[in-house]
Amino acid sequence: MTRRPGPLRGAGSSAYPGRPRYPHPVTTPLPFAPPPGARAHRLRTARGAFAVVDMPVPDGVPERGVALLVPGFTGSKEDFGLMQGPLAARGYRTVAVDGRGQNESDGPADDESAYSRRELALDVLAQVAALEAGGPVHLLGHSLGGQITRSAVLLDHTPFRSFTLMASGPAQVSDGQQQRVKLLRDALAVMSMEEVWEAILAMGPPEEVGGPARGIGDLPQLRARFLNTRPAQLVATGRQLCTEPDRVAELAAVPLPFHVLSGVRDDAWPVPLLDEMAVRLRAHRTIVPAAEHSPNVDQPLPTARALADFWDSVS
Repeated sequence: MTRRPGPLRGAGSSAYPGRPRYPHPVTTPLPFAPPPGARAHRLRTARGAFAVVDMPVPDGVPERGVALLVPGFTGSKEDFGLMQGPLAARGYRTVAVDGRGQNESDGPADDESAYSRRELALDVLAQVAALEAGGPVHLLGHSLGGQITRSAVLLDHTPFRSFTLMASGPAQVSDGQQQRVKLLRDALAVMSMEEVWEAILAMGPPEEVGGPARGIGDLPQLRARFLNTRPAQLVATGRQLCTEPDRVAELAAVPLPFHVLSGVRDDAWPVPLLDEMAVRLRAHRTIVPAAEHSPNVDQPLPTARALADFWDSVS
């Protein structure tokens, strides 16, 4: 695997090098422990079972709604762990999910057709139907997850109360991110997942040399999450990131409240492009200070506050 300029910092995962990612170091052992009060389990749907972390509203807090949280490329449900407690305290049950073939959710290792955009969108609709939420659900998609959930909303918007696009733009990712995705796809064409991981480590920190961005957890946890993800899922969804068409006009015609949330900087979709998309959607717009492509990890408390404020406003 030849070093090339420009890291893959996970169009959809979390974190950037050069500054702390969390209020305190995360040192939980493998496997990931869910946040206090949450339950990790398999959500059984009409399209199979999906690994989730389900955070209920604590006793004594009025329930205000339910939200489904969908992660991005090389990411997982754990990327939302630092937000789930604060959102529960505001009255929102949150269910963070591993998509098909992503981390702890099953999926074929080699069949890319199983990861077509339509198939993944249908999975989201099945997940919402299985939540037994008692009403429409707030939907959030991060980066690649934003594109998948957008497709779900365009197939059927009726299960949703609102839709938040977090660090997820109108069409394909930036040229730099496309190069990083191609680096990973090229490596997966000739190497096993274990060989790719070892090659990444030999070149430097994973987030700097084409591997998954650092998320919540230590290096062994990130390795386990990477190796759990199916190669076909990475190849198929990476291709989607690089070819996604602009569907903002279609989405703007859907009768839902929209929210575009990002950090102050984003190398997958430039912030001015996200600003423009918010105008086209007539969406509520949030820019989280001191956050980049993963506000959910960079600044979980302000991000949770912004989400709860938006959900309160449309509930």
